[in-house]
Amino acid sequence: MVAQKIVVTEPSGLHLRPAGQLCELCLKFESKIQIKKGYQTANAKSVLGVLAARIQQGDEIEIICEGTDEQEAMAHISKAFQDGFGLPQI
Repeated sequence: MVAQKIVVTEPSGLHLRPAGQLCELCLKFESKIQIKKGYQTANAKSVLGVLAARIQQGDEIEIICEGTDEQEAMAHISKAFQDGFGLPQI
């Protein structure tokens, strides 16, 4: 298991588009991937789960990957957050 804390910098938080992009990325990996915000945990492979977590700009979340490709998954997910999911920053 690997875990990493990330502060969300997306101006609108994880709204539908970045949530969908995150889920699409996570589905490429076999590992179980979760997002933890406070006491709430969401399946990162579920758009509805990610949206239900109501992740806003400035929130600190923890990404948790567990499985055979956990290191690779964490590296790609962390990079996606750093790159703003390829969306222009406002």
